[in-house]
Amino acid sequence: MLTASALTALAVGAPAAHADADAGSTTQKVMLKGATTASYFWDDSSGRAGDTGLPAAGKPMQKGLVASPSWPLMTEGYVIYKGKKMPFFVGDRGPGNPSNRGVMLDLDAKTFAELTGGTFNPDTLGVDGVGGEGHIKVEYVITKWGDGVGKKNYPVAFSTGAWAENDANPVTKQMSVKLPAN
Repeated sequence: MLTASALTALAVGAPAAHADADAGSTTQKVMLKGATTASYFWDDSSGRAGDTGLPAAGKPMQKGLVASPSWPLMTEGYVIYKGKKMPFFVGDRGPGNPSNRGVMLDLDAKTFAELTGGTFNPDTLGVDGVGGEGHIKVEYVITKWGDGVGKKNYPVAFSTGAWAENDANPVTKQMSVKLPAN
């Protein structure tokens, strides 16, 4: 988690063109920041291990693709876990029912593995070496809202249907943060 002093030392920077922002950049324009519990998934369109098929944005499953129960598709940002920062873009919808219990972000399994020190297992589509841990507390930083439907604000449960509605009251106050080094 970011400390109060880390959040206080925030400075303005240029927005990323995509989730893989310039590795040398230490500042980032921010639309929203917060914290949530994150789970992980991997949909390779194989139909195995609970795989539901091609992600909603039509992009193939890849490192950095996350599912959000309410943010617009192609929203971009970063997650931070124990000082490790990883870029993401919203390419799918979810988690479904877990979002009713506060799990508001579904990281791709490769990003989850890298953040936690685990290993992505291509046979099971899971993460090994994390003692069965499937949820972590993360900070999130939104740097660019995706076009289209979805809530451009703090995430809400999938069951609210916010993922399918135009946001009539999006967050408009921009802030900036100095991101931790990788």
